[in-house]
Amino acid sequence: MDCSVTQTLPKPKTISVNGAVIPREVIAREVQNHPAEKPILAWQAAARALVVRELLLQEAQRLGIEAEPLTDPEGRRETPEEAAVRELVEREVVTPEPDEAACQRFYEQNRERFRSGDLYEAAHILIAARQRDVVARTSARAKADTILSAVRSDPALFAEFARAESDCKTSAENGGHLGQLTRGQTVKEFEMALQRMRPGEFAVAETRYGFHVIRLDEFAAGQELSFELVRDRIADYLATKVRHRALAQYVSLLAGRAEILGVALAAASSPLLQ
Repeated sequence: MDCSVTQTLPKPKTISVNGAVIPREVIAREVQNHPAEKPILAWQAAARALVVRELLLQEAQRLGIEAEPLTDPEGRRETPEEAAVRELVEREVVTPEPDEAACQRFYEQNRERFRSGDLYEAAHILIAARQRDVVARTSARAKADTILSAVRSDPALFAEFARAESDCKTSAENGGHLGQLTRGQTVKEFEMALQRMRPGEFAVAETRYGFHVIRLDEFAAGQELSFELVRDRIADYLATKVRHRALAQYVSLLAGRAEILGVALAAASSPLLQ
């Protein structure tokens, strides 16, 4: 390979708010707070967040706002700039608290959100096989089917097979027992198999790890939570949603009056909220 010619990447544009330049090294430090699939996306998100901060800080200075820095429960103290921005937002972005009717309406329209999770108690025997190894997968399936047939005929054999044959060493030592499982604790294919089973049944599920001979021991369906139990959670959610929308609109108003170079802010969003 010819190393005499190197590709020069374009330098990021200078970013400024009403003539105040945001240094590149400051943006670079902010990048860590904005994970993204590509470095350029993280850089852009960091730049937008700093532009919003600068907009708010300049407005606080214009209005002569000063505030005493606060200390959070973990002992972290605000900088004077952070305190001024907080005071500005509290003064200028006033939003109503959701009333009982709004909370009740949201609850009625989203009852499926307010349920305790389904609970499964299960055991498994894993016959491991690499996903792209066709021969190994075929052999593992045949072995899993053989074990499935055996434990269906004599369920007492399950723990013995788990200790002798399972490639999941953690559960094998406990006869294949996995304990209580809720949604999201296992891979999707395993979870879907559990959902199709009834307590006392056996089945084989294929996942990226191989083939699992599963025994479902117990199942407890999730229960709908009463409005009284979730009222405060709903109120917090609605209040936060309204506040975010109001803050985004306020930032858009400030951006419309400012000269911002090097980065574009989304019209209806505020990177400060990310």
